Amino acid sequence: MVVNGRAKQVTEPLVQLLDQIVQSGDLFVSRSLDEGRDIARIIVERGYPTVLTGGGDGTFVQMVSWIAKLADARGRPLPRFGLLKLGTGNAMAWVLGAQYKKGRGVVADLARLRSEGGSRELRLIEVEGLLTPFGGLGADAITLEYHSQIRDLFQRTPVLKHASHAALTYSVAIAGRTMPQFLMGKAPRFRIYNAGASAYRVSHDNNPADAERYESGALLYDGPATLLAFSTIPYWGLGARIFPFCEDREDRFNLRVASFGSVVALTHLKSIWQGTYRGKRLQDFLVDAIRIECDRPTPLQIGGDVVGMRESVEARLSPRPIRVVDFYSPPPV
Repeated sequence: MVVNGRAKQVTEPLVQLLDQIVQSGDLFVSRSLDEGRDIARIIVERGYPTVLTGGGDGTFVQMVSWIAKLADARGRPLPRFGLLKLGTGNAMAWVLGAQYKKGRGVVADLARLRSEGGSRELRLIEVEGLLTPFGGLGADAITLEYHSQIRDLFQRTPVLKHASHAALTYSVAIAGRTMPQFLMGKAPRFRIYNAGASAYRVSHDNNPADAERYESGALLYDGPATLLAFSTIPYWGLGARIFPFCEDREDRFNLRVASFGSVVALTHLKSIWQGTYRGKRLQDFLVDAIRIECDRPTPLQIGGDVVGMRESVEARLSPRPIRVVDFYSPPPV
């Protein structure tokens, strides 16, 4: 088990509790990227059959990426991966059925892993050397960037410290920074090209017969966008189901481009959150590789972590899925 020592929910009492449950020497606490890479090397050398990460989606993405790269270099098989809900957004927790993030939920998940946890394959996307279930540019990355700043501010302020839960800090980030920026500013302009096999634009009523086809090299989208995101899983952070078509095809991931403004986002917030909103300014594609160009540096998020400003990004469906612990799946007989 690898626990992110910088995650808010990872306290010393929780680490001690996990150390009592997990076999001695099999619990690792990472507090930096260098420590994380060293832990990944040890995991590959020891050949663990299952690796659990304790933290948010970013912790999961980093450990899976490092372990996969090291395992391939040494000709070792990949372990099965799982996640304990100890971070903030936790999109993967919604996908895999991880419990509430307090200590009792983590203990319950470890018990369920031994008795009822099944497993399944999960497709990932390769972005800048990382394997991730989702990523994007625009409003979602800006919100994540502001969310980290606001969360840190709340935690440093005694009066606000106990109110620094994810739902509130995300709401403050969206209402206080993201929406005003897009209301008062100009949305970045994107050009998105199909860089792989045939891509398809999903019709508003999701009718396969109406799907528009784009061959390799074709321009998928050219224009301003408030949101440009892609994923192999339905959820964004906090259970927002904003990728409703990601599971339509196993050999494609869902690219979603939104060009509507903050007023539309506010008035249709519930249906956008549930993944049921449709409109002419919301386009969905099924793709296996894309190249994105932006008219100005725009923040990029990979697995919920903002990695910097980018003017061009490439994303490709990884040819090899990983196996993950999934509490929604039946256990093996």
